[in-house]
Amino acid sequence: MKARIVEESRRIWALAGPVILTQVATMMLGVVDTIMVGHVGVQELAAAALGHLWTFGTLIFAMGAVIGMDPIITQAAGARDRHRLGVTLQQGILLAVLVSIPITALWLMTRRALIWMGQDPVLAAQAAVYVRVQLPAVLFFLVYTALRQYLQGRGILRPALTVAILANLFNVLANWVLIFGHLGMPALGLKGAGIATGSTRVLMALLLLWIVWKWRLHRAAWVPIGREAFSARELLQLFRLGLPVGLQLSLEVWAFQICTLMAGRLGEIPLAAHTIVLNLVSMTFMVPLGIALAAVTRVGQRIGQRNFAGAQFSAWVALGMGATVMAISALVIASTRHLLPLLYTRNAEVIALAATILPIAAAFQLFDGTQVTGGGVLRGMGSTQPAAYINLVGYYGIALPLAWWLGFHTHLGLRGVWWGLALGLSLVAITLVVWVARWGPAHARPIYDEAPRT
Repeated sequence: MKARIVEESRRIWALAGPVILTQVATMMLGVVDTIMVGHVGVQELAAAALGHLWTFGTLIFAMGAVIGMDPIITQAAGARDRHRLGVTLQQGILLAVLVSIPITALWLMTRRALIWMGQDPVLAAQAAVYVRVQLPAVLFFLVYTALRQYLQGRGILRPALTVAILANLFNVLANWVLIFGHLGMPALGLKGAGIATGSTRVLMALLLLWIVWKWRLHRAAWVPIGREAFSARELLQLFRLGLPVGLQLSLEVWAFQICTLMAGRLGEIPLAAHTIVLNLVSMTFMVPLGIALAAVTRVGQRIGQRNFAGAQFSAWVALGMGATVMAISALVIASTRHLLPLLYTRNAEVIALAATILPIAAAFQLFDGTQVTGGGVLRGMGSTQPAAYINLVGYYGIALPLAWWLGFHTHLGLRGVWWGLALGLSLVAITLVVWVARWGPAHARPIYDEAPRT
């Protein structure tokens, strides 16, 4: 058994390693914005945080809808169904185009939406400037997501990593030039950060399209574009798989976004401290997220091969790996809580408050790694609805009400908000583990049942 666990861990790490690096590199786009804008001023940092809250909080649903192609891609790859792989890629790109339309419309409403949520009108107006210059990026980033999931489901990981690294280099340079005014450009501050981020997302899509075409990565799994790609019935099936994923991711992300809004109500200093802590734990979250995405591929491909017992074993190994890496992360965060905030600001009040929040954030790292991996297992199965229901109850039935009460009706303030999040997250994680044990991959069936076409 020990040898099987070691071998399966090796296989998952082989998939997870490049995915983790890709996710970290993608996450660094926002980290660079936060760090550089933070050196402009506390107000600019708060406005960027609100802008990112709205863009990511709306974009995540569309990303989830596109990510719904995961179980079809991974199971078709396991069954070596090249026809289904090609058609699903075409449908995924079409779906990305369709869902980009309402998301772009929501981005145009940034100022109005943030004021409706009770945020300071001045900060809301600044956030709207940051968001408005990023509008063209919506469509491009969703197309990039469809291409990335297609390649990842087939186990082709290097292209997305290459693009993410190049995008980071471009983003750092663009931020340096546009925020602070270098190389003859005016200093645009917060607006410059938005232009840099939007341009980087456009570049990511164009680079990945070029790599797929140049390296001929579509040749082994491609069919000519025909009526099947535009089939309303199949597009609806894809959306039905993606809708619960979008809801699950949105429910989870908005739980944290709502807590950001709570922090905003507490004042500029709490909002800045909350932004720093959330940014840091989001970075550590990329490691178990990479393991979860590897679990999607590993579980999905084994189900496609009709190896259900093997898929269940892969699920348990992935869950153990997710919990282990986050336990290590928790120790690192807790022990360096006074140093990490210095990366973002020199404001003594912000640093002191962030240092008191980081140990609480470290406490739920273990549950964070477990819950995201469990969600990946369910996506690989094509069982996308349970995680959405679990997140709804865990976050909105328990975590957020508790965070509000502890944050605004006790002396805890921002610490109470984070304790509420931690308790809700622990419930979500435990429930997902129970679900995998009772109704996991051992009981799964492929989401489509047709003879492989070669």
